[in-house]
Amino acid sequence: MVQTRIYAYNMKKQEIIDKHREFLFPVVANYYDEPLVVDHAKGCHVYDVEGKEYLDFYGGIVTISVGHCHPKVTGAVQTQSAKLQHISTLYPNEPHVRLAEKLAQITPGRLQKSFFTNSGTEANETAVLLAQLHTRCQDVIALRHSYSGRSHLAMSLTAHAAWRLTLTPAPGVHHIPNAYCYRCPFGLTYPSCDLKCARDLEEAIQTVTSGRLAAFIAEPIQGIGGLITPPKEYFHEIVAIVRKYGGLFICDEVQTGWGRTGGKMFGIEQWGVEPDIMTFAKGMANGSPIGATIAIPEVADSMKGMSISTFGGNPVTSVAALATIEVIEEENLVENARVMGRRLRDGLEALKQKYPVIGDVRGMGLMQGLELVGENKRPAPKAVKHLFELTKTNGLLIGRGGLMGNVVRITPPLNVTRDQVDQALKMLDRSFGQTGM
Repeated sequence: MVQTRIYAYNMKKQEIIDKHREFLFPVVANYYDEPLVVDHAKGCHVYDVEGKEYLDFYGGIVTISVGHCHPKVTGAVQTQSAKLQHISTLYPNEPHVRLAEKLAQITPGRLQKSFFTNSGTEANETAVLLAQLHTRCQDVIALRHSYSGRSHLAMSLTAHAAWRLTLTPAPGVHHIPNAYCYRCPFGLTYPSCDLKCARDLEEAIQTVTSGRLAAFIAEPIQGIGGLITPPKEYFHEIVAIVRKYGGLFICDEVQTGWGRTGGKMFGIEQWGVEPDIMTFAKGMANGSPIGATIAIPEVADSMKGMSISTFGGNPVTSVAALATIEVIEEENLVENARVMGRRLRDGLEALKQKYPVIGDVRGMGLMQGLELVGENKRPAPKAVKHLFELTKTNGLLIGRGGLMGNVVRITPPLNVTRDQVDQALKMLDRSFGQTGM
């Protein structure tokens, strides 16, 4: 008779914190002065090792799409794990091709062929390589304040010093100003600015490249960059310039995908533009490690030769992604993100009127941000840190970002309820009031 060992995890809080410091790289940083040690989670709530409940309005960095441990997703993973955990892409399997077919059905435009990986970093690496192979050009342009991942190329695409650990950026990567209307890099005001930030791309191509372009890569809404949300005409203007110079548009949907922006399945659909390549990760499988790159057929077919992703298209993660997408569709969570996002936004705008430290509210759907400032719009990262400690004490988890670390990020699961939105707003109100700002 085969005996199965049952693993019991019963470390105390401080022991876990001490071992984290001793055995993990120091870059594996934690939030809060006293780290929050999470033990289990369900729906929109997480619980620490001492049993305290927290309302999760960050979702594991914009990753929990349908709530923690959703029974349909968890059940699908358990069933598949007992049947086939791994085989590699050398042997076709049903979950792999079913997921690829589903992506072709639900993504905008002519996107059809996919390549699966383990993370958004790898997805973006794949997208850039694909664009360079198709166009036979090296030059790629990204936006300032962007974040693309933690590999050498992805850090080079990233334009946010705190996340660029490499000393030698990858060749051929260039950056232009982003559509940061609250702090316009050109000192202009929308809409009289005539979208100078988008039109600047043409001069960049003419001056810092060979006059040709492999790709322009952008997040519809910059996540780590501070929820920077472009005007409605922005992507039409900038993508037209990209294609004028033979380039491809890579849309990074790692954070904005899967209904996060409300009313549309993918963020770029809010701007009515069809990408040539799109990348995913995070919320795609509700926390299971997965990344994907999808492209229009003629671009996808440019990648020939020897390449492999050992865990790409893993049957367990593929099933997790399929189940997550099914829940989003069956529970009408894209629409819920729109409705609850509107309720959340109205509440945040009310807080802005009440607390002068909130300089700007921006985002879409259930991807909202608060930029905290001092006099003359001076970034206030210390105010965010103070707020963080108070929201933790009051039982609410939120995120932060922005170049200066002064933007609060609010991204609850897509199945968040009206009562949970109202509860989070009350917790934020209480926390801001306790700051005295």
